[in-house]
Amino acid sequence: MKKDIIVVGGGAIGLFCAYQLVKQGRKVTVIDKEDITNGTSFGNAGLVSCFGKNPLSTPGIIIDTMKLMLKGQSPMNFHPSTDWKLYRWLLKFATSANEKRVEKSLALFERYGRLSLDIYSKMTSEDKMDFYFHQDGLLMIYTEQVSFDKKVKISQDEEKYLILSKSETKKYMPCANDKIIGSVLLKGNGHIDPGLMMKELKSYLISQDVEFLLNEEVQRLEFNQNKVSKIITNKNSYEADTFILSTGWNDTLAKQAKNDFLMTPAKGYSITFEMKEELRPKTCALFADQFIAMTPRKDTVRITSKLELGTTNKDVIKKQIDSIKHNLSLFTNEFEMKNAVEWTGFRPLAPDDMPILGYDKNYSNLIHATGLGWLGITFAPSIGHIISNLLVNEKSNKNSSDILLFSQFYQI
Repeated sequence: MKKDIIVVGGGAIGLFCAYQLVKQGRKVTVIDKEDITNGTSFGNAGLVSCFGKNPLSTPGIIIDTMKLMLKGQSPMNFHPSTDWKLYRWLLKFATSANEKRVEKSLALFERYGRLSLDIYSKMTSEDKMDFYFHQDGLLMIYTEQVSFDKKVKISQDEEKYLILSKSETKKYMPCANDKIIGSVLLKGNGHIDPGLMMKELKSYLISQDVEFLLNEEVQRLEFNQNKVSKIITNKNSYEADTFILSTGWNDTLAKQAKNDFLMTPAKGYSITFEMKEELRPKTCALFADQFIAMTPRKDTVRITSKLELGTTNKDVIKKQIDSIKHNLSLFTNEFEMKNAVEWTGFRPLAPDDMPILGYDKNYSNLIHATGLGWLGITFAPSIGHIISNLLVNEKSNKNSSDILLFSQFYQI
């Protein structure tokens, strides 16, 4: 029997596409090669960081990263590769790191971040989901005087920012030591427990009769003229009116549809643990000069960091975990990470912080939703809204102001 909509990929983006489409009365099937219990959407910091926080491709990022490399504190590791696409990505990343691009990105981040926060809020109030949603700001902690002064200079709007001294910062981050300089609280941001959110969202979708086909990998798309006629999995084949590809960093299926998206897998790490209550951070925080996030959760705390490019090794590398712990220890007092769980996963990273959204250029019933990189949790709800609205109401990319604004398809 032909299905209405098939979403390939059960990460945050895929599930939010299903969530918004169900609310529009559509019948949705989600297919994932695993069981939706430990993907990239489960292991990240859970930041909903859309206000006042620069995109990854920011002026000075390359020089600053090189300085950290010399000090042995860099969050980035580059593995030399024979894949020329990676070097194309790096070139585009470097050219995107300019003031004009940052200004545009920040405006878009606020627009779609606000929408995401509204959706998260409604999920807790109307759908009664509980995933530790807090909108109590993001604390940007600085360990370099120059970068702190630069941030303070552009953070004078008291409605959006709260500038904190070293001692004031320690009230939010009790484990911080005297090597920190100060911090800026970005008031509009928030955080969730991403693992809880994924479980709650999946349970809600099941209650709304969304069909889940798990531990089933889509291996091939089949085409008939300008449409995808069916998908072939390792277990079966399926026809549908519309197919949504939300497969993260793996672009195998997108390539079958004659696409060559400029996107690269970016490997990140997290450590989740219990710590003494009096030392727990009071809100989510980012040690901005080290790119280390520390987020309180319901019963645990999570540290996330690292950006490894040029590798698809799925193993947790002890050297990287040790590096995160060492870099954090430079600016915190000693504390115990009790019952620590180490994790690694890959983010689908575009070079200009713009996602890949919208109808495929070659096949009229194929939609792409990927490329969010480290902003997947921040924008997943708004991406679901954009894709649902595109499919149900707008019918084409050029009719969607959101696609025109926010998709890499239309970026210059």
